Amino acid sequence: MSSSRGGPRSDRPKRRTFTAAYKKRILTEYDGLTGAGERGALLRREGLYHSHIQKWREAQEQGAREALEGRPAGRPAATEKDADNERLRRESERLAAELARTKAALEVVGKAHALLA
Repeated sequence: MSSSRGGPRSDRPKRRTFTAAYKKRILTEYDGLTGAGERGALLRREGLYHSHIQKWREAQEQGAREALEGRPAGRPAATEKDADNERLRRESERLAAELARTKAALEVVGKAHALLA
């Protein structure tokens, strides 16, 4: 069942992690390939999927956009005020849903009272 060194899932494969240098090298090599089947061969050789390339390219482009905007890569542009606004919006939605449920319950109780009277 489980190995003696870990929990119940210790025998499962670990998720692979890739360094930024590896991702950049693979993206550069992938973009340089033009022949029929060369890109697929690279992915098979490295044990990667096309979705890896898509996500890494998207992250690379996001980093470039952030650099052009003068923000450090990986740092959100949202301010504390934006976070407060988002929190208040969620709370407002929650309270509106709760109010709707309360109104529906009162309507049911009112109808039941009218039937019993």
